[in-house]
Amino acid sequence: KDLVRKGIPHHFRGIAWQVLCGAHESPEKAKYSEYMKTTSACEKVIRRDIARTYPEHDLFKHKDGAGQESLFNVMKAYSIHDREVGYCQGSAFIVGLLLMQMPEEDSFAVLVRIMQDYRMREMFKPSMAELGLCMYQLDTLVQEHIPELYVHFQSQAIHTNLYASSWFLTLFTTSLPITLASRVMDCFLSEGIEVIFRLALTLLLTAKHELLSHDMEGVLKYFQKEMPVRFEQDQDPIFSMAFQIKINQKKMKRLEKEYYTMKSKEKEDEIELRRLRTENRLLRQRIDNLENESSELADRLIQGQVNRAEVEEATFAIKRELAAIRQHDLDTNGKLEEAKDRIRKLSSMLEENTTTEETSLKSEIMKQKEEMITCLQEELIKVRLREAENEETIKKLKEKNEELEEDGRRFRESVPENTVATLQEELAASKLREAEANLALKDLRAKVGELNVMWQKHLKRAESPKDPPEVPSTPKKLLGSLLEGKSEASRLEEELMSSRLKEVEAMGEVKELRLKVMDLETQREVWNNQVKRQGEEGRRLQESLDESNKQVASLQTQVRDSQRRFGEMEGRMKEDLMMARIRDAENKQCVAELTQKISNLEYKNQELVVEGDLSSSISESNRVRELQDKVASLRAQVTSLALMNSKLTQSLSMHNLATSFADDSDTSGGTPQQSPGTTSPSRSSLNLDLGDLSFSTYSLHRSMSNNSTS
Repeated sequence: KDLVRKGIPHHFRGIAWQVLCGAHESPEKAKYSEYMKTTSACEKVIRRDIARTYPEHDLFKHKDGAGQESLFNVMKAYSIHDREVGYCQGSAFIVGLLLMQMPEEDSFAVLVRIMQDYRMREMFKPSMAELGLCMYQLDTLVQEHIPELYVHFQSQAIHTNLYASSWFLTLFTTSLPITLASRVMDCFLSEGIEVIFRLALTLLLTAKHELLSHDMEGVLKYFQKEMPVRFEQDQDPIFSMAFQIKINQKKMKRLEKEYYTMKSKEKEDEIELRRLRTENRLLRQRIDNLENESSELADRLIQGQVNRAEVEEATFAIKRELAAIRQHDLDTNGKLEEAKDRIRKLSSMLEENTTTEETSLKSEIMKQKEEMITCLQEELIKVRLREAENEETIKKLKEKNEELEEDGRRFRESVPENTVATLQEELAASKLREAEANLALKDLRAKVGELNVMWQKHLKRAESPKDPPEVPSTPKKLLGSLLEGKSEASRLEEELMSSRLKEVEAMGEVKELRLKVMDLETQREVWNNQVKRQGEEGRRLQESLDESNKQVASLQTQVRDSQRRFGEMEGRMKEDLMMARIRDAENKQCVAELTQKISNLEYKNQELVVEGDLSSSISESNRVRELQDKVASLRAQVTSLALMNSKLTQSLSMHNLATSFADDSDTSGGTPQQSPGTTSPSRSSLNLDLGDLSFSTYSLHRSMSNNSTS
């Protein structure tokens, strides 16, 4: 390994490379001749890229020369041998370097070994997953060994792929001179892909200061032009420095696991993103379909409203025509009565002017008149029946018209809902009303046609030549013969029929104008509905705003109440704390009073004992000395009691100050303040006890003075 690191001699490299990678006894050499007879799908691409491989080297610079043909054969053979990888452009430089040292068969065998045993096959696959892993590992190593350079590259957006991808794909054959690339190949075949990582880190370490001063363009320019020259000048130190760098293989395995985990997550995210995009596209299509359906339903609703307006217009026209027909029936009945009166007058005239010879004819004419009257009565009955039917029809049409008006009023007052069911119901109702209006319009057109036919017949009868007067054979003919001579009546009828036809034409024009008016009203109703919907939406938003304002106001009220309760609780807590402190001070004062009383009692007891001893043995000097010692001890006790008294007085003064402070704070809360003249009973009792103590001390001093004088 050390010899290989120092560099294999040039004339031994061909054999040494085969031995290092295990290709000297490879079975792939025998397959090479078979691959030469087979056609590859990558031949055109290989031919195109051959001229770009080592264009300045003597072996490959001649077009269709021996070197280019050998390179083409090896690349073609490998594309047939490994159809999954096929041909990749970077592998041609590795094959070219191999062909500089050995024949085609040996180069093919070494290439197969490099692809299979040195992780290069995964690197040249279409996905190039191994190259991405190497870039990730190198990026992590740069971050670990050269953090300043890593931060600089990150700030300049210089990714590892920009400068290091060719190092791994071509094993430095495109970045370094042939001699250095051959030495890199020596170490690569001996130690594997780890050599590329070490050399990459070494090159970055040696050029650290230069790279930190360059931007992206300067860094790329340095790697292309300056780095090969510096490497060639200091190749031995750089190689020795590279082999001194330690790379933890466990960490590399961990980085590999992290990279594949990250890639699997990215694939899952990409699959999820693709699924979400598909769902989004489907939802958009569904939204478009729903919008189209909504627009269609809106168009159908508008068309239904237009049809409804047309039905209302037709109903109004039918009402007008029915009123005209009714008036016509009344006029016909009046004319019938006039005809009857005229017949009676004519019969009376005939009776006066008839002679005896015409009696038989008269009787016959009278019979015919009676028959004619009977026929007229029957026709009158039929006309009355038709009139009753027309009235019933008018009544039904009025009811329908009222229903339509009521529906129209409800429709105008109601806010339309944007639901499909409501639109379908309105569409069905509009279609039903349209069918009814069409039927009524058909009946009206039939009646108008009948009137036209009657008018044409009347005109033909009026234009026909008059025949000589004959005796009518039937009552109807008699009535016709009686009415033919009345030119004024026929002229009035003609004028009446012409005026009715003009009226029908005028009604048609009025109907067209009303249809236009209804179109405009329909548009106005649509706009009104839109305004109503917007108003409803505005009211809903205003209500929600008012509701939210009410909630905010209630929340503010709750906050104020909680703050007030918190203040009250805090005041109570302060009062309780102050009362607890006062009780504690009173308890301490009581304890001090009790201790003082006990000391007074002990002092009195000792005083009594001393008086008894003095009365029993005044002459004994030793006893006197003992008494003097006792007096001294008692004086010491008195001094300590005086100190205790001063301390108690000081604590009482502090207690009084705290009490006054508490009273001042309670005064603002409404609690009564204690007068400064009043003192607590415990304090008064303490003062009395101290007075007793001072009196007993004075009496003791007096007795001692008496004893001394005696």
